[in-house]
Amino acid sequence: MENRNTLPEWDETQRVAHLEQSLGNAACRRLGIYVLPPQFRLSVVIPVYNERETITEVVTRVRRCGVPCELILVDDASTDGTRELLATWQDQPDLKILFHERNQGKGAALKTGFQQVTGDAVIVQDADLEYDPAEFRYLLQPIVQDQADAVFGSRFASHSQRVLYFWHYVGNRVLTTLSNCFTNLNLTDMETCYKVFTRTTIEKIAPTLREKRFGFEPEITAKVASLPGVKIYERPISYNGRTYAEGKKITWRDGFRALWCIVRYRRGLPRKRKSE
Repeated sequence: MENRNTLPEWDETQRVAHLEQSLGNAACRRLGIYVLPPQFRLSVVIPVYNERETITEVVTRVRRCGVPCELILVDDASTDGTRELLATWQDQPDLKILFHERNQGKGAALKTGFQQVTGDAVIVQDADLEYDPAEFRYLLQPIVQDQADAVFGSRFASHSQRVLYFWHYVGNRVLTTLSNCFTNLNLTDMETCYKVFTRTTIEKIAPTLREKRFGFEPEITAKVASLPGVKIYERPISYNGRTYAEGKKITWRDGFRALWCIVRYRRGLPRKRKSE
């Protein structure tokens, strides 16, 4: 019998490839082993603002997720040493690092990052440790199986989440319900960070994005929903929310802005003028 200590130390990508070769693609899907197409690559856009304590671990987790990735980090004028740390990573081939000269907000950082994507699909990853990149492969399956153009990861359809603020939960449900009224979707978590798009989908939407802060979430949801023939999936995800003492940045003001954005972007993408 082979000594267990001599077995190879595979990462997630090697493990899935071995199982696919041994069992076959169909058997892997039946077992919940999510297989990606050959040469598939995911663009991971990470907006960063004052996340020196967590950004190294986030990048490490993305690299270990088992999905071939390019990481696009956009520093939104950090002041806590994050900017200087990222500057030392410039020579790493799987990273694209961009800098804003002044703080503009999460939405602005994402728009900058979307302009640099070259992967087959695109996902938003926050620079904290609230969301788990190990779930990328699971979130990608409706897209790689051509069932979806966008996938939303729902924290409220999940069996595992850190218990935190009740009123944040209430606010999220109110905003999601109002968003659904205008978009005619039945999402359970419009405000989720984990939104995955095909590259074609994000290329249609990114040039039209206006919101610079957390209004990005209802804006992009409305604009995705307005695309003709768009297919949207939602999948449960785990969530390890952090407290304000741990660095959480969203406030009640962002909630009111999101409410305003739901109404403002209720028609989704801007219509072309008759002369165009």
